[in-house]
Amino acid sequence: MTTQTGHTEAIAASRVIGTSVYNSAGESIGEIEDVMLDKLSNGIMFAVIGFGGFLGMGEKYHAVPWASLDYEKDKGGYVVPFTKEQLKAAPAHSINELTAGDGEAVRDESYSYYGVQPYWH
Repeated sequence: MTTQTGHTEAIAASRVIGTSVYNSAGESIGEIEDVMLDKLSNGIMFAVIGFGGFLGMGEKYHAVPWASLDYEKDKGGYVVPFTKEQLKAAPAHSINELTAGDGEAVRDESYSYYGVQPYWH
């Protein structure tokens, strides 16, 4: 089955990881490093997007609500409706911080920062 925009409802995580992400101006901001799953609700908590680093040094990891990513076939990647300034000012975390406390603190912070309706309510 497909969504309203013609995308399939299911996709393997292995196809998502490594996919480029662009901001609303079409600028490349990084790529999806991982996706965090909510085992209790069977939902996707957030996408982990890495940007700003070079050869693994200084890279920042941002939790972006999964619902904010829209795949654009012509770009071969996901587009988020945020400006470069919003993304630069977004909370950044280490890989360990992303999973601390079952990831809920980072999830809540991310949804609040980006103003996205929480899926768990």
